[in-house]
Amino acid sequence: MLYSSTNNEKIKRIKQLREKKYRDKENLFLVEGDHLVKEAYNNGYLKEVLVPQGKEYNLEIEINEISENVIKYLTELENPTGIFGICEKKSMKFKEGKILILDSVQDPGNLGTIIRSSVAFDIDTIVINDKCADIYSSKVIRASQGMIFNANIIKENLEEFISKIKDTHKIFATKVDGGKNLKDIEKKEKIAIIMGNEGKGVSEKLLKLAKDYLYIPMNKQCESLNVAVATSIILYELRR
Repeated sequence: MLYSSTNNEKIKRIKQLREKKYRDKENLFLVEGDHLVKEAYNNGYLKEVLVPQGKEYNLEIEINEISENVIKYLTELENPTGIFGICEKKSMKFKEGKILILDSVQDPGNLGTIIRSSVAFDIDTIVINDKCADIYSSKVIRASQGMIFNANIIKENLEEFISKIKDTHKIFATKVDGGKNLKDIEKKEKIAIIMGNEGKGVSEKLLKLAKDYLYIPMNKQCESLNVAVATSIILYELRR
């Protein structure tokens, strides 16, 4: 089927998926670009694809065509490919092992990068709170390079969650001004790392729940690292 009008009700509803309240209401989200659409398809998230009028696209799923003006209406990119995927959210469950706990990471680019690194370095579960950026926002998904579809992410009250795992996992919180050198951490199979907000770091309540603290040794002229960079370094070291 060809959609050629931006006044079409279905096209309007798809456009609304750019906003969190509609993603939550419909339990759907939108991805843009061939790479992200195929990552969504390969991991069972994809429900429907929209492609430019006349383009052949070989996936075993519902595929509809859209005109140039609809592409411009839906896109967030300067140079759109015109390929969009409508995806369904999945409910995920806690998996024991290596856990990454994110305390109010609000920048979508940071969160997407952290998700990408978590997949690269074999994190079993990412735990976020309701102050983190929405994992289904387009900026998070693009920054993750589609690795969000390979990650296991759950949303929890972090204080309650940490209390549940404190007897089974070694829990570290990151601190700039103290704790163990990252290289000196015993690399346990069951370990949880708490990373904090871009400006405030890990909250005092969560710091008190950690069994120990860690830091990344670096030049003293540099006060701190971007949370996505710091997380990637820590996860790489844990995997070594």
